[in-house]
Amino acid sequence: MVYPRLSLLYKLVFICLGFLFLVVPKMAAGQENMPVKTAFDSVKTTLPPKAAAANHVVPDTLLFRIGQAKNAIEQINSHNKTGYNLAQIRAELPEVQANIAEIKEDMVGSTRIIETKTLLSYQNILKNEQSQLADWRTTLSAYNNNLRQMSQQIVRFSADTILTSAESDTTQKSLYSSQLQNLRLQLQQTGKTTTASLDSVGSLLAEVSSLYFETNDLQSNIREKIKASDQNAFSKESPYLWSAPPVTTTTNLGSLFRSSYQGQNRILSYFINNTWDNRLLLILFGIAFFIWVFRNFKVVNKFPANPKLTGLKFGYISAVPVLATLIVVLSMAPLFEPDSPPSYIELVQLVLLVVLTLFFRKRIDPQKFKFWLLISAFYAAITVTIAVINYGLILRSVLILLNLGSIYLGFVFYKRIDRVVIAKKYLKPVIGIFFLLNGFAVLLNLFGRISLAKVFSQTAIVSLTQIVGLAVLVHIFSEALELQIQISSSTEGIFSKINFRKVRKAFRKALSIVAILLWLLVFFINLNFSGALFSIIEKMLNKQHALGSINYTLGNILLFGIIIYLANWLQKNVGVLLGEESPTFMGKTEHKSSKLALIRLVIILVGFFLAVTASGIQLDKLTIVLGALSVGIGLGMQTIVNNFVSGIILIFEKPFQVGDFIELADKKGKVLDIGIRASRMLTQQGSEVIVPNGDLLSGRLVNWTLSNTYLRSEMLFKINADADLDSVKKIIEDEVGKAEDTVKNTPVEILFNAIAADSIELKLLVWISSVYTENSFKGKMLEQLFIHFKEKGIKMM
Repeated sequence: MVYPRLSLLYKLVFICLGFLFLVVPKMAAGQENMPVKTAFDSVKTTLPPKAAAANHVVPDTLLFRIGQAKNAIEQINSHNKTGYNLAQIRAELPEVQANIAEIKEDMVGSTRIIETKTLLSYQNILKNEQSQLADWRTTLSAYNNNLRQMSQQIVRFSADTILTSAESDTTQKSLYSSQLQNLRLQLQQTGKTTTASLDSVGSLLAEVSSLYFETNDLQSNIREKIKASDQNAFSKESPYLWSAPPVTTTTNLGSLFRSSYQGQNRILSYFINNTWDNRLLLILFGIAFFIWVFRNFKVVNKFPANPKLTGLKFGYISAVPVLATLIVVLSMAPLFEPDSPPSYIELVQLVLLVVLTLFFRKRIDPQKFKFWLLISAFYAAITVTIAVINYGLILRSVLILLNLGSIYLGFVFYKRIDRVVIAKKYLKPVIGIFFLLNGFAVLLNLFGRISLAKVFSQTAIVSLTQIVGLAVLVHIFSEALELQIQISSSTEGIFSKINFRKVRKAFRKALSIVAILLWLLVFFINLNFSGALFSIIEKMLNKQHALGSINYTLGNILLFGIIIYLANWLQKNVGVLLGEESPTFMGKTEHKSSKLALIRLVIILVGFFLAVTASGIQLDKLTIVLGALSVGIGLGMQTIVNNFVSGIILIFEKPFQVGDFIELADKKGKVLDIGIRASRMLTQQGSEVIVPNGDLLSGRLVNWTLSNTYLRSEMLFKINADADLDSVKKIIEDEVGKAEDTVKNTPVEILFNAIAADSIELKLLVWISSVYTENSFKGKMLEQLFIHFKEKGIKMM
């Protein structure tokens, strides 16, 4: 019984020993060969557990990781090679630094009085520079973030154990050892390049950011100065003149002028470098004007025998109009660049002053030229004094003397200036403003408000010299147009049919309007009020208003009115381009088609729809307006609509044309114009009759010249009953044959109209060539018959 139990125990012991000697050693050997866990390992992250056997990597997976690393290196190197546009930023950054440094020096390091217009110019420069710096900061920040991401990507690839090679690697991985070593070298080189780029971007970003915050501080400083200047516009900013020291501790004319020059030079350089497009248009405009005048003078030289052309004399333009072109370009500059700073306008006016001096040197008499040189000297003296003035008594007294001298100069200018050059209606208000500005400048200087005194003094002298330049500009354009008119009328060119009398008048009026706008624009720029004025106007025009469900702005209404006005003006004056004139009743008859009326109708319709589009009124709202208009038509506008529709029918049906002789009811006359609502007729008495188109279409209209202008004229006269009728008929036939206005080869009829006891009344029927010459024909014929009857002894009763 014991033996079986021992047998079972022995079996259990043998099984345990077998497990210890056979299974456990193998498990221990497997544990020893497992890889060490690292921070990043593509073996664990990219391969399934069964594939991640000891020292065993699938070749396809290794190649995939190598390809990923290669692509990443190529992309990073490509970004690094471009340089991240740092070269352009580094090239432009010194100019920005110079602009900010000079403004800072003028704001902080100078003691001169900086006028508001200069502060506003500085503010504009800093605003643009701050915008540029903000863009650079955004760009460099994006570059910096991109470089950091690339650096992290390089670190991850460098820490990846699957991309490392060792001597204990299996045969499959050892085949790629050379590629893996080369990849390691590339990762190291790319890492160095990326780190260098990151350092460059970071340093440049720090420099740009520092400059950005410095610009922000300067902006705040300028805003405070402008605010203080506005609040104390007419308050004392320096001692009263009688309390001011003779000179200040900083009175150094050289340094003051240098400081002012550097600040203004920076403003001008910045403006000129950043606004070339409008200036290019201005230059092209000047070139076109030069070519126009130059070619017209060459045409004149081609016709030396033409008295109309050889007798032309001009005082403002010449065969090579260099100075005239410069005057045109410089005078028109503010119109092409309305946002220019005052210093730019002052520079343009100074150059214009020099050009005008050269222009006047041989064109005006010596006394007037000397007076012009005196005006130029005052301009230069005031400009220099304004540039260097400070709180000292001496410089302020010099400016007051110049203001008083300018007032006297204005009186002399008003008396001496030729009214043909500058009309009194333009000169008088300009001189009045000139006196006021100089007077205010003196008072403001006395009571310590030097900034405004400087602005008023500069504006006054510029306004005086500018009106001379604008007057010359108007005469230059007028003479250039007159030259074109004479050439066209003499050579029967493309413009020969234009009504030049109306063109001269309209062109000169338009030039006067442009000159006034230019003067006002420069005036407000010099007063430093143009920006505020434009801002106020813009806000007024763009502010939304509501009328029921309709939203509108004053700008829309203004644009609507301007388009309607221009369309109406164009339809009235389009006849000038087609040679329309104001004919007389006895003038040459020229039948014109009604295409002019059709053109006018098209202009009105196009103008109306353009105006509606510009007004911003939606089409559904327009239908409501048209519906209300239809109600108005039904209530009281039937006649207007009838005349309008009748005008359209007359245009297409053409029962008569311009120049026809028509008869309507008790009125006879020559058609002058076919309008949209009414037409005009010139009677034989010289009166103009306005006939509604509805009456012309619905009434009984007689057109005497529809197919031709012939007219059968009728004349009655009495002779003595004892007269020889054969002699009477022969005399009548001879006189009719000699008359110029009769239609030849048509029979002359002499009929008995009535017989009395002692007289015979004869009726003469004869065809004359034009209905317009009937009265003159009858007068001449009766005169000649009276003379010849008297010679033959025939008595007229």
